[in-house]
Amino acid sequence: MNIESLNLIGAITLGIFAAADMAKVFSRDLMMLQQNSYRNERYSRWFSQSGESTSLGRIFCCIALMFLLIRHIPFFASAVVALIITAWQFVVLCRRKYKKPLAWTPRAKRIYGVMWGLTALLGTASALLFGLKVLCIVLVAILVVSPVLLIAANDILRPVEKAINRKYYNEAARILASMPQLKIIGITGSYGKTSTKHYLNRILQEHFSTTMTPGSFNTTLGVIRTVREHLKPYDEVFIVEMGAKQPGDIKEICDLVHPSMGIITAVGEQHLESFKTIENVQRTKFELADAIPADGFVVVNNDFPYVANRKVGNAECIRYAVSNPDGGDYIAKNIEYSPNGTTFSIAGGELAEPLTISTKLVGECNVSNLLAAIIVALKLGVPAEKIKYAVGCIEQVEHRLNMKRTPGGVTIIDDAFNSNPQGSRMALEVLSRMTGGRRIVITPGMIELGDMQAQANETLGRHIARCADIAIIVGHYNRDAILAGVAEGPIAPENVHAVDTFNDAQQLLNSMVSSGDTVLYENDLPDTFK
Repeated sequence: MNIESLNLIGAITLGIFAAADMAKVFSRDLMMLQQNSYRNERYSRWFSQSGESTSLGRIFCCIALMFLLIRHIPFFASAVVALIITAWQFVVLCRRKYKKPLAWTPRAKRIYGVMWGLTALLGTASALLFGLKVLCIVLVAILVVSPVLLIAANDILRPVEKAINRKYYNEAARILASMPQLKIIGITGSYGKTSTKHYLNRILQEHFSTTMTPGSFNTTLGVIRTVREHLKPYDEVFIVEMGAKQPGDIKEICDLVHPSMGIITAVGEQHLESFKTIENVQRTKFELADAIPADGFVVVNNDFPYVANRKVGNAECIRYAVSNPDGGDYIAKNIEYSPNGTTFSIAGGELAEPLTISTKLVGECNVSNLLAAIIVALKLGVPAEKIKYAVGCIEQVEHRLNMKRTPGGVTIIDDAFNSNPQGSRMALEVLSRMTGGRRIVITPGMIELGDMQAQANETLGRHIARCADIAIIVGHYNRDAILAGVAEGPIAPENVHAVDTFNDAQQLLNSMVSSGDTVLYENDLPDTFK
């Protein structure tokens, strides 16, 4: 077999393996763009900060590209090296598991298709103009610079997405306009909004036909999808969770749904990477209050300084509190925890006498979230007995201070979703009250806190040292800050462990846990963090 035949075989085989590898690389790139809300600037920031630009796969593809470009190395030999590398990366990506896999939404499929279209265009042009060798070089180069192709595809589709979104927006607006009697309640806050949404929905279901935005459908597009796919013509109440990553996000949702009632659960140090200052967080969260009409009302959490100091003059403002009763219209007090849950009483406002509440939920944060939901239910005329019954039936929301007991007698506190300074402190307070055995915390720390990141995680370490007997710190992202805080507390150094992954943490836990112990899982970093 002559050298030309070998080169042809090498080029064809490499092309097949490179295409298979591309399918996996493109999918992973697209998954990360999706987790960054399809925003090129956020994806680019993640790419530069996460170490993805110098990942092992990308470095090996660069080596393969270098071999293909060196003229003195026979092309067939270079093709074999590149083939081995692309085959290795393909296998690695096939085996990799993700916490939040790519959702093949219509938008994701469009971007994926355009990426392949650009690849086909570049590949065809290079093959026709320069031959198979250059085609192989181009294919391997695409594996190296795939994020550039992804960003280009997203930009190309921007006018298409804008037109599609406008069509769906107008359709949702028409549906809402056709239901003038619908009571629309907006819920926002740095944290607590999803739990509050679930609690309010369960309580109001005792008295009304209700629909809420499902899961974390808290963007404008998520609300639009809920209106188009879930809202029923006979619904009486629509509960809308409103999330925000930048100023104007909540106003955009309010301009669509026009809420007449609202709840602001918190203003705190969350998403400071995009908001920059807590004043911007406050301004954005209160876009909900600013949208409430004069005959409506907004319920706000006075436990947070940046809620307490913000006046609301355009509508009735009802303030509630748990830890800071001064200035609160409704107060939760006499809070008592037990293995069966929590009891507390609500006083103030329009209540003639305190209302005693029993719930399966635990933690001050859940008491606060229930309090907000109960206030809205009372304002809407739901009888107290129906409220008490509904609250008693509420199950813990998955990954949000969810408590369960294993057959082996170990208590698990699952607070793995979206940790924040306030929520982590409350979760650790619940852990500290578990005195039947050892108290173990497993955490990678908190994210998206901007310049406050290191300080907040060091403070988390101090809380861990005060509330836990054993600490397992996961990953490298916040390790130094947490360990610095832990070192200041009374926890014994031999009971502090640093591991690389959650799998390592689980193996370590299995080797030490025993009946009577309590384990707190505090936060679980998404795929966009290491």
